[in-house]
Amino acid sequence: MALPFTSTIFGWLAKVGRAYRITVEHAGALGMLVWDCTKAIVRFRVSFREVLRQMHIMGIQSLPIVFVTASLAGIVTSQQGGYQLISSSPRYVLGTLVVQSVVLELGPLLTAVVLVGRIGARITAELGTMVVSEQIDAFQSLGRDPIAILAAPRIIAGVLTMPLLVGFADVIGIWAGMLMADFDVGLGSETFLYGARLFWHSWDLFYGFSKSVVFGFVIPVISVHMGLRTKGGAAGVGLQTTQAVMFMILTILIVDALFPPLLLQ
Repeated sequence: MALPFTSTIFGWLAKVGRAYRITVEHAGALGMLVWDCTKAIVRFRVSFREVLRQMHIMGIQSLPIVFVTASLAGIVTSQQGGYQLISSSPRYVLGTLVVQSVVLELGPLLTAVVLVGRIGARITAELGTMVVSEQIDAFQSLGRDPIAILAAPRIIAGVLTMPLLVGFADVIGIWAGMLMADFDVGLGSETFLYGARLFWHSWDLFYGFSKSVVFGFVIPVISVHMGLRTKGGAAGVGLQTTQAVMFMILTILIVDALFPPLLLQ
């Protein structure tokens, strides 16, 4: 009778051990990737032209979807705030709600989620295809460092581009929320901006852009890491891309949850 119970316990411990081993393995590989990229940057082995090309892909080409996402976030926040607050609070509170929600949370988080789908998945699939087609091996056989050529420019571009995209998202989201407040509950722009200024803190802007920098670092690092670990041909590329997207979204949500106790207390 004790044998099935013992087998269950050992099976559960084996799963825990595998999960722990995989977690430590990924953490170590990510740490080595960041270290190698840092060395490539410090030694000026990264192409400035490639960084600009990646910034164009991540930034300029992402602006339309970022604008749409930010507009919808501002509109929905304004509508829900008008429904919940106007009957029991001063009308200008809606301006505070929209601005604080967009700057502190919705702007950085939704922009990061958009970039996970558009940029993170692309990087993972691109590098994964290069791995399975042995292009990475070709770089190494020619004495060229794939980290300096492929990884570092994408990470630099992510860190530089993400705050700019979040800035655009904040402006568009607040503007859309202000228009919807006027259309939905008749709150004029002057009253809306009065409420926004009344409870505004400069720290809020720093908080939002700090998130954007961290997200801009996390997305390319994880996507490059997962792409370079691809195995198994086309099926492996698809599987690795799916896992990378899940990994990036989960990491972003965890990091986002860590920000309030660290910076808002």
